Amino acid sequence: MEIITPTKNKLDKPVAFIQPNEQTGNVVKKALMDFFMEVTLLSRFTIRFFKQVFLPPYELKELLKQCYVIGYKSLPLVGITGFIMGVVLTIQSRPTLAQFGAESWLPAMVGISIIREIGPVITALICAGKVGSGIGAELASMKVTEQIDAMEVSGINPFKYLVVTRILATTIMLPILVIVSDAIALGGSLLAVNIKADVSFNLFFGNVFEKLVFMDVIPAVIKTFFFGFAIGLIGCFKGYNSNKGTEGVGESANSSVVYASLLIFIMDMIAVQITSLFS
Repeated sequence: MEIITPTKNKLDKPVAFIQPNEQTGNVVKKALMDFFMEVTLLSRFTIRFFKQVFLPPYELKELLKQCYVIGYKSLPLVGITGFIMGVVLTIQSRPTLAQFGAESWLPAMVGISIIREIGPVITALICAGKVGSGIGAELASMKVTEQIDAMEVSGINPFKYLVVTRILATTIMLPILVIVSDAIALGGSLLAVNIKADVSFNLFFGNVFEKLVFMDVIPAVIKTFFFGFAIGLIGCFKGYNSNKGTEGVGESANSSVVYASLLIFIMDMIAVQITSLFS
């Protein structure tokens, strides 16, 4: 370590300064080590999930409970978000299409945009904020209060009961939430279209489904399973491995949202690239 000539502060104590280049290098090195350590732990956690998911006992009761909590209790938020999404997208798109005399394309454009991209991504982000943070905080709180250790002592597999059920629930319920959100968004779009025009229900949805093709719907549905898996995996990983006491509860909830949201964008980018190869 290169040391610059010490200076003295008000207390007449020598103060040593580290060269900026060396200090920056140490920070980058530590950040890279933390990143690769986190990736390694997450990979081991994922492998453990796939090992446990096929082994008995199957906690069906807990799985159904988590599906209810994650799916049914998220419907109001997802529905309101979808409705606003459909209305705003329609109102914002109409003036641009009107300039080219293409207002008749508005239902098809909005429908394709919502079903292919906006609906799945926005709904996944909403669930990452609500569900991911809830799972992270819940499991971190159980870790801090030693409830997970108590489950191990009583002969219950906490990983099977707490982690596997929640990851499966998010994987199953997110595609359903996306489909509901898309339907409500199209309903909101129909309402917005009728603000300045008179378009019937059959005409609007006829235009929407006339332009939809196989490669618009199926890839959009498939990637929602991966989004749900990512939300559940990150939330459980951060909560289950929390080890900073009560401070770790808030940190687990916050980091679950951040990492899950980032992973959703990365997976969506990969899905778009794969879909473009077959379109």
